[in-house]
Amino acid sequence: MNHPDLDLEKVRQQYDAAPYPKVPVEKSPKDEPTRDAMFLHCAVTPYYLRDQQVVDTHGMTILDAGCGSGYKALLLAEANPGARIVGVDVSQASVELARSRLKYHGFDNAEFHVGRIEDLPALAQEFGYAFDYINCDEVLYMVPDPIACLAAMKAVLKPRGIIRGNFHSLYQRQNYYRALQLFKMMGLMDDNPEEFAMETVIELMNGLQDWVNLKALTWSAPFASQTDLEKMAVGIRMNFLIQGDRGFTVTDVFNTLRQVDLKFVSMSYWRHWELADLFKNSEELPLAIAMGLEAASQEEKLQIFELLHPMHRLIDFWCSQPADPVALPAVSSEVFDWNCAVVHLHPVLLDDSVRQDALVCIKEQRAFEISRHINVPTRVSVKLDTRCIACLLPLWDAPQPFAALVDRWLLLFPVDPITLAPETKERTTLKVRDLLQRLEVFLYVLVQVNP
Repeated sequence: MNHPDLDLEKVRQQYDAAPYPKVPVEKSPKDEPTRDAMFLHCAVTPYYLRDQQVVDTHGMTILDAGCGSGYKALLLAEANPGARIVGVDVSQASVELARSRLKYHGFDNAEFHVGRIEDLPALAQEFGYAFDYINCDEVLYMVPDPIACLAAMKAVLKPRGIIRGNFHSLYQRQNYYRALQLFKMMGLMDDNPEEFAMETVIELMNGLQDWVNLKALTWSAPFASQTDLEKMAVGIRMNFLIQGDRGFTVTDVFNTLRQVDLKFVSMSYWRHWELADLFKNSEELPLAIAMGLEAASQEEKLQIFELLHPMHRLIDFWCSQPADPVALPAVSSEVFDWNCAVVHLHPVLLDDSVRQDALVCIKEQRAFEISRHINVPTRVSVKLDTRCIACLLPLWDAPQPFAALVDRWLLLFPVDPITLAPETKERTTLKVRDLLQRLEVFLYVLVQVNP
């Protein structure tokens, strides 16, 4: 028999004892080697994917539901300048750490509350909250009733708001669920796992023959090569002794969204769910697959990917209220009016260090690897030659009309470098348009026609 209150209490105890994520308060997302996390936590990203519009985060109210120790709340604050950040978590210890973290980094426009996600409507009524964006990261697979949590978030979401959520993949983590079942049978999860439980896991796994199935499939690096219990603790807690963890399939996720009347927007790592990438020749898929995909829904395509290659630990998605605003035309559509287009650099790339990298590449006449700064949307390196990056340089100062970028290209490169014939406006327009379409696929640039 399931006891939701008891299950939630175990989760709360686990995170009171070990607030997660275990990131030092002084650490900043700006210290990360790439800006991937900022890209995913920037509300501009999912809003553009849904609406083909670039939103301003100033004045937004953003909720971190299940904020834990506050590192994701800090990410949300850094990635969404001018937004008001609200965090909620069942763990008092985690909330106190989150408050300290945001204060340390100078974010005064942040508030944190101890409470359950299911109780969000009451909290919102008390404090007058209505949210433009809700981040619920690494939470839904642990709560006793994810449908109730999503319904509570939907109730406090603005009509145009977006929710990010994720569930553990049943197929990708099935071996860890076997391990969880084993350690439950051994009584290691009756209470909040302490040092004895973690030592027992280590002793058992290290004592098994290397060819034993469970060990071979779960006890790999960093566990097998690590001897320091303190360094292993987080990984063991979050994989072998995690309270309340359950696995979901793509079908489960879509059924859950339907029950709550939420509309699927996109996978957060949408480019990593491309079915064509799984085949040796993505241009010539097997006939049965190619024909089936023509009529397949987005849900069905994701189901096929999951069955073929369950590589993702998380089924990580964005969803929104069912009545979305009408999206503007996509840049790939025939009706898109390039004459009225305005080009933005993704705000996460509007950083002086990225600009300086681009300037150095121009001066040294070498390719600018834009994917080095954000590689989430691509599985390959994306590089721009010096002509392309020189044309786009004004985007670091302000959004530019498409026509202005065409004029800049003509000014920089007035002749064809091979024939030395004068460049024409028509040819230059096609070159700049093709460049922007290639980069917009990865959301490095955002192109819209103002409604």
